[in-house]
Amino acid sequence: MPLSPESQPIIGEAPAFLEMLEHVSRAAPLSKPVLVVGERGTGKELIASRLHFLSDRWEQHVVKVNCAALTESILESELFGHEAGAFTGAVKTHIGHFERADGGTLILDELATISLRMQEKILRTIEYGEIQRVGGIETLQVDVRIVGSTNADLQALANEGRFRKDLLDRLAFDVITVPPLRERVEDILPLANAFAINMASELKWSFFPGFSSRATSALLRNKWPGNVRELKFAIERSVYRSADPERPIVDIALDPFDSPFKIAAPPSTTGRIMPRRNAPLLPADLKQRLVDAEVDLLTAALEKARYNQRLAADLLSLSYHQFRGKLRKFNIRSKP
Repeated sequence: MPLSPESQPIIGEAPAFLEMLEHVSRAAPLSKPVLVVGERGTGKELIASRLHFLSDRWEQHVVKVNCAALTESILESELFGHEAGAFTGAVKTHIGHFERADGGTLILDELATISLRMQEKILRTIEYGEIQRVGGIETLQVDVRIVGSTNADLQALANEGRFRKDLLDRLAFDVITVPPLRERVEDILPLANAFAINMASELKWSFFPGFSSRATSALLRNKWPGNVRELKFAIERSVYRSADPERPIVDIALDPFDSPFKIAAPPSTTGRIMPRRNAPLLPADLKQRLVDAEVDLLTAALEKARYNQRLAADLLSLSYHQFRGKLRKFNIRSKP
């Protein structure tokens, strides 16, 4: 059985992530609306749930709605409920999510996909604490804290007229931005180990043998555009594909479509010619070029690892002592 959001461990020690968690702790006790924003796969739903379970409403209902998965008419009925006979097929009264979440929290995921008409109804509920079921005439009072979640730029959508500015003002009492995984380099390996241990347990392995240095390097060097979700799936694939459950994971299955028989993309019909790689300028001092390239790589690794030398060494597939030796060789500062 999957863990519920309130029982899922929060894994992370990167400064940006810890600062975000502190922001959540400060905002949680309030009953004000909050927006949780961030790239896809960063864990916005987990953070939205954390806002509820750290609040005084934690014993009440938390109701989650994926707004992108519902048409406008169905979303209206799901949020506000409907009376029997309100439309064809409405054979009995349906209690909506606002009523179900009374006294608790309503999480609106994929908030940017809601139509302008529905946005107006939600705005009225936030302002007056009142709803009417579809097809009903009775005004019902509800006490609901709304937490919105999105990976869209709501300010840009509001400027384009695709999202109500007045609703954005009300929802954005505070905005919590979940940092992307590329800004949490320190968290990649702890997250990977946690996902791997869970997958090994699911496969009934007696233990998880760990990652090889090659796998560790691949994990740290990848850009993870899909963030924590992408990392989780890549680790689970890699563990279950492992031929020997007693040997460390060597290969990280980053791309599930990778295959020697992968279907080729159709040739481009745009007529564009791919630019050629520029030839190096010659004559050149090869030894100095190689030194400059090595110094650039060492410096870039230090910066990406925030001067954690062990992480920086892993990024370059070097041992810690090899990395330290190169810092001394080129007289590179090991601290900012």
